[in-house]
Amino acid sequence: MTITYSDVLVCIPTYNESANLVPLVRRALDSVAGATILVIDDSSPDGTGDIADALAAEHPDVRVLHRPAKSGLATAYLDAFRYGLEDGFTRLVEMDADGSHPPERLPAMIAASYAPEVGLVIGSRYVPGGRTEGWPLSRKILSKAGNTYVRMLTPLTVRDATAGYRVFTADVLRVMDLDSVTSRGYSFQIEMALLVAGTGKKISEVPITFRERESGTSKMSRAVVLEALWKTTIWGWRKRSVQQTAHTTEAEIR
Repeated sequence: MTITYSDVLVCIPTYNESANLVPLVRRALDSVAGATILVIDDSSPDGTGDIADALAAEHPDVRVLHRPAKSGLATAYLDAFRYGLEDGFTRLVEMDADGSHPPERLPAMIAASYAPEVGLVIGSRYVPGGRTEGWPLSRKILSKAGNTYVRMLTPLTVRDATAGYRVFTADVLRVMDLDSVTSRGYSFQIEMALLVAGTGKKISEVPITFRERESGTSKMSRAVVLEALWKTTIWGWRKRSVQQTAHTTEAEIR
């Protein structure tokens, strides 16, 4: 099957990413020629939005969505997904602006999204061939423990449910209730994976090498991680509650 990228929208949220945006966009344009790059900028005070506008003026495949204030990663992606669905794109990509997600892996991830019944492809650090570079041991332990916690408490079986490098099909996004998404931080990725699983579509994982950002400041914080753990716990309680209700109903029928 021949795959073209003209129906692919690569969504890149930005806030103070002036040092990273240009090389990342150029790598993405080279990796998936013909795809459209959408920069979603939250009025970055360091001028990232102006840099994005300059890129759009230079490249016809670059677009910019300006938002009036810093509103978080989750709402940026949700706005981008709605934008992409309205414009008829069939593959919508999540990609961090800091360069940690290698655009060179996009062709393999997009190809995987065409497998039967696949609704989401994750660029995974924790399947064979995947790895991280530049992380201290403490962060590696936290990330792997978090993913183990997700698998224990939710129906998800993927190895890297917290990863932010993803390809969604438009078909799965259309049947998901995007307005119901409540997460605003790290837990957004877990919630979106759960919603995909709830549609009955498959989730595939493609190995990537995740590299720590070279410039700028990470948006990760203790509060963001705690929100993810708390929401995962709530989703786990709901799962057990549903299972308990099902068992009770079955016993009553008998």
